[in-house]
Parts: sequence; structure tokens; C-alpha cells
Amino acid sequence: MCHVSRVFKLMALLVSVALAGCASTLARVDTWEGELPVATEPAVLKAPGAIQVLSVNGRSMTNFLMDDLALDYGLLPGENEVVFEYKTIWAKAGVVRSGESKVHVVESGPQVARFEAGAGEVYRFDIQKPGSREEAETMMETFSADIIAGSGAVVAHSEAWNGRSQLTAGRTPVPSGNGEMAGDAVSGSSLERLKAVWADASDEDKKAFLRWAFE
Repeated sequence: MCHVSRVFKLMALLVSVALAGCASTLARVDTWEGELPVATEPAVLKAPGAIQVLSVNGRSMTNFLMDDLALDYGLLPGENEVVFEYKTIWAKAGVVRSGESKVHVVESGPQVARFEAGAGEVYRFDIQKPGSREEAETMMETFSADIIAGSGAVVAHSEAWNGRSQLTAGRTPVPSGNGEMAGDAVSGSSLERLKAVWADASDEDKKAFLRWAFE
């Protein structure tokens, strides 16, 4: 039974990684389809576990099966639109009834941040950290997060997402050098997608992933 559980755990995560778009490594989620043009260096947006990125430039980023996971997102240089939610969890005080959740979840509605990403630049979310559930609930009433560049400059303030993109044209997929959509090469079965992801992963990422899968 334990072996079956481990196999299921392994396959579930591998399929989710494959469907997420064949990230260049298991440590970074690339937000485009296909291959980057030659000599193009992506930007990186670092998201803490409290941030769940829902979509980037209209492409869903919710294929991962794990919550509260800090992730790096690869961004194409140029204009980017990131839709996300912020969530905090607080333990309940006192006796918790059978079947009742042991925690309070305080979360924002969907937020959107739009900014111009520079090639090779690293960005991160900057969010005020509440000290209590009550403070978190108050903060959600006017919630906004900043996107900070490596220099420390604020490049974007998030606002409530109204469900409508301001990008006039999608920035994905990206054509490969031979004029074909590189994503077509891995558009077959989940197994084929998995092979493509695994081939691009570093030895260190592969070892870390296998340790996690069979622990």
C-alpha cells in the first residue's frame, strides 16, 4: 500500500510539471510555451509560499498540486501581466470540533500586477506581513502588493483583478528558431512531456526530486 502511494505521488507531480509547460528546470516555472529565441535571457519573478500565481499573460499557472510552495517564475522580457492571490493561515485558538478546520484562512481576491521585465533581471513580491489574523483581515480590505526589482526599485503596484487582460495580444507561444512552435514537440502524451522536462533538469534537481518522491 505504501509503495502504491509513493508511485501515485511521483506520477501526480511529474504529470503536473509536464502540463505546466515543460519548465527549463524543476526549480523554475517558465510562463511561455516553446523555446526562447537565441540569446534571449528571461527575467525571474520570485513568489513566496503565501503567493499563488494564477496566470501570467493569460496563461494558467495553476497546474501544480502543491499549495504554499515558493516558486520562481520565468518571464519573457518586456510587458508582463501577473494575476495572483495572497493567503495567510492562522491556527484556531481553543477547542476545535471534530471535522472542523483547525485553521483560519485569510486571503485576498485575485490581484493583478503589470510591469516591464528586463532580460536577466530578478523581481520579487513585497508584502506587508500581518502580525495577527485580525490584522490580516483588516489588511485584505485594501490589499496591494509591490513588485520589487533587484535594485530595490518598485516597478508595479498590484490592484484588484477584474478578469480582463490589458494586453492586446498574447505573448505566448514563442516561435523556435526553425519557425515551428517548439511546444508541438512535446504536445503528445504526458510521458513525452515528462521526458522533455527531465532532459532539461540539472543532475542536482533530478536527485532532489527523486529524494522527495520516494521519501
